[in-house]
Parts: sequence; structure tokens; C-alpha cells
Amino acid sequence: MTLINIMYIDVHCHIDLLKDIEKTIKNARAKKVGIILTNGVDVKTNRISLKLAEKYPEIKAALGIYPIDALKLTDNEIEKEIEFIRKNKKSIVAIGEVGMDFKWDVKEKEKQEKTFRKFIKLAKELDKPIIVHSRKAEEECIKILEDEKARKIVMHCFSGNSKLVKRIIENKWTLTIPTCVKHAEQFQKMAEEIPLKQLLCETDSPFLHPDKKKNNEPANVIVSYEKIAELKKINIKDVEKQIEDNYIGLFG
Repeated sequence: MTLINIMYIDVHCHIDLLKDIEKTIKNARAKKVGIILTNGVDVKTNRISLKLAEKYPEIKAALGIYPIDALKLTDNEIEKEIEFIRKNKKSIVAIGEVGMDFKWDVKEKEKQEKTFRKFIKLAKELDKPIIVHSRKAEEECIKILEDEKARKIVMHCFSGNSKLVKRIIENKWTLTIPTCVKHAEQFQKMAEEIPLKQLLCETDSPFLHPDKKKNNEPANVIVSYEKIAELKKINIKDVEKQIEDNYIGLFG
């Protein structure tokens, strides 16, 4: 893959949740955001993500089932959605958003793990990166990914401790720096310590606004780039180039 005149990449958002998608794309173009990776979280949003990727050249689709949404489905329904993703493998760039979440549900850990393992196996089968949600389940997710010998991994908005971050670095996985890095000290520390070769940037739109406002959007991803450059004391152009290389190396 060759990225022509692309300055910024938003590797994780939910653009379907934004009210005015046309305006969102216009704003992104004005800020030279050339790739916007929107993540499905359930049956409905997976299909929306595919349609948006067909309509807008900037938008790329990742399909998956959010861990809490997966708990609402039967094993058969999950298998049907996995088959749908498999059939659309040529139209997607990643599997996501998937993982485990023990903040909102700690009663069905076994089902969360079972579903997560299914998506890891799917990502390996399709040779696609997997975008991992790991809220309050950071160590468990790492253990499972290691156990499954997964390699193409994006740890989305990772909030684990420094020992777990170090483990991710040693595994040569990738972590994202969200736009809330502008005010979030944890992400500032991560941006400073994690090698630039293992970083990508995200907005998680419409969430995690850099100024704690509502309706974050892909155009704001530049904030993550700027903060990384500031913290690492390097030129933002060097950040742009390395993150572009990181994206190409991981997503092909």
C-alpha cells in the first residue's frame, strides 16, 4: 500500500455515531486526514461501516462485535456474524472493535473470553489486524492474545499499568494514542515512553474529545500527532511519516 499525500490517520473511530457525516468528512479533508478507520460494534454498525467505506475513499472498515454487545447474542448469532465478516474480508482492513470489558460486566467473563478467542482466530485466519478493547480486562486480554499467538494487534485506548504497557512493547504490538492525550496524563506518559514505531493515533469519535467536549471527530486526530511530537521532542513531520509507515506495515 502506498499513501499519496496523506498526512494524518485516524485508526479508530465510530463515524456512524456522528450526526453529520458529510460535514465530518469535509472537516477531515480540510485537516488532511486521509484515512479514517471506522469500527463496527454489532450487526447493524458492521453493515453501516461497509456502506460508509464504499461511499467515502477516506473511510476504511473494521468489523467486529463489542464485548458487551456480544453478550446479548447467542453463540449461533455470533457465528453467523463471523461468517458475514469472513464473506466480506476483501472489503475490510481489520477485525474490531472486539475484546473484553469487565467494567460493565464481570459476571460473564467466560463468555467474553470465548467470544474474544473466536475473533482472534478469525483475524489470524483472514490475516487482518485485530483492534482490541480491554477496559478493566487489560491483563486478561494480553494473556489471551499471547496464548493465541496473535501478532497483528492494535491495543485501542489501552489503560493498563506500566508493567502491562512494557509487556505489549516487548510483544511488538501497537498501541494507539487518543486525542484526549491533550489532557490525560496516562496517555501522555505512554506517548512519551512507547517507541514511535509502535504507535498509531485515534480519536475514538465521537468520544474522547481533546477539550472534553462532545462529538469528537476524525479532524481532531492531529492533536494526538502534535502531542506525540511535543512529548518526544521531535518534528511533527517525523511523527507523520513514522505513523504512516506503522499503518502500512500493520494494515498492508
